[in-house]
Amino acid sequence: MPVKCMIIDDEPLAIQVIAQHLEKIEDLELKGSFQKPLDAFEMLKTQQIDLIFLDIQMPLLSGIDLIKSLPDPPAVIFTTAHRDYALESYELNIVDYLLKPISFTRFFRAVNKYRKIARIPDPKVLPKETEPVNDHIYVNANKKYVKVLFKEITHVESIKDYIRIHTTGTSIITKDKISEFERKLPDQFLRVHRSYIVNTTKISAFTAKDIEIGRTEVPIGDSYKKAILSILKRP
Repeated sequence: MPVKCMIIDDEPLAIQVIAQHLEKIEDLELKGSFQKPLDAFEMLKTQQIDLIFLDIQMPLLSGIDLIKSLPDPPAVIFTTAHRDYALESYELNIVDYLLKPISFTRFFRAVNKYRKIARIPDPKVLPKETEPVNDHIYVNANKKYVKVLFKEITHVESIKDYIRIHTTGTSIITKDKISEFERKLPDQFLRVHRSYIVNTTKISAFTAKDIEIGRTEVPIGDSYKKAILSILKRP
């Protein structure tokens, strides 16, 4: 049985990119794409849709408001250019959250996340076109670019116009805003405070107030607390 999909995004280019990604996966079927949420709402009332790729920021009706207005909404993968909405998406039990521009590798991972939730087996034939998964980043430190493996980063700390990248062996200071650096990190990293990002694979323990990474305690910001604890308590 094909997975019946819908795309809702007010940007034509974004719709085009997602539609191209959909074509590469044999059991995904695009039933409709819409730039206006209200037009999509009409179709949702008459047709069964399994999975929606939904932009958050749209005129008249946001993606979040659209989902809240549906009595029995399909599974949803949010797509947006603004990472600030990630926390609210977790509170709504959204399948996943894709930050634009959306690579096929990240898209494919989100679809597989949906499969696990819906208990749908993987397609027999995997897509031929895949992108290499980056396992590192280069940061400018002391007038040279230093290679940092994502798996070695424990947490990131904001220091005014700089950030300190803590790794298992050392720490590196580079000029960058923590919000900008956050966009460069893969999914296992989580913003837990206005000044901190943690690698969730490195967490050894947590409370309602802080996260322990080895002997280091990272505070959880009040505005992040509800969503962060919900994420960390997931099995």
